[in-house]
Amino acid sequence: MNKKKPLIALTPYFNTERDEPYMRPAFINAVRHAGGNPVVLPIDQPEEDLQQIADTFDGILLTGGPDVHPFLFGEETQAHCGNVCLRRDKTELALIRLAMAAGKPILGVCRGAQILNISQGGDIYQDIPSQFPQEFPVCHDQPFYYDIPAHHVTVEPGTLLEKIAGKSTLEVNSMHHQAVRKLAPGLIASGHAPGGLIECVEKPDYPFLIGVQWHPEYLWQNDEAAVRLFGAFVEAAAAQMK
Repeated sequence: MNKKKPLIALTPYFNTERDEPYMRPAFINAVRHAGGNPVVLPIDQPEEDLQQIADTFDGILLTGGPDVHPFLFGEETQAHCGNVCLRRDKTELALIRLAMAAGKPILGVCRGAQILNISQGGDIYQDIPSQFPQEFPVCHDQPFYYDIPAHHVTVEPGTLLEKIAGKSTLEVNSMHHQAVRKLAPGLIASGHAPGGLIECVEKPDYPFLIGVQWHPEYLWQNDEAAVRLFGAFVEAAAAQMK
């Protein structure tokens, strides 16, 4: 009999022009390579179904996607904010709350890192180019393929990110115009881009919760740090099975 793999719930991307959810295969492939069993969730879920997901799944992966609605972190909509999916926003915020109550491992990627911060009381830049001052404009929306790194991330010593990656500097890709601004209470910034923009958040007093602003799902075939990130997440999820 084959050994059971940890079940990993993936929140879906959402095409705001077609009003439909979808999933990028890169996430599924990365989870499978790490030893997990990925399952893509529906976009809309009632509370009782989300509770069952939080109880049943061994880990929650919050994927990338459209902008988060500014009302959810107490702001008016800035001129350069992109389209949103309020249905997804509300579903993910409820799922995060329930999953954390159950102590389940959580990995957030890009938008996933941002909504993790928002869920705990922090906020985000609605648009980096118009709101985040920097002497040298580091590219956060790279012009080349996603499997090629675009800038470096400095890893804070003594953090979960350092423990997982095993190094003090990472080479990452970058496809976002929003990012964490004010850190939520209880979260720490464990990685920064050149210029100081927060690239990784984590919760030291929680079993496993980390959000990265880059896209490791496109890097794992050539980058050991990306392999280790998905591996650590799936390993934490496997511990839930015991």
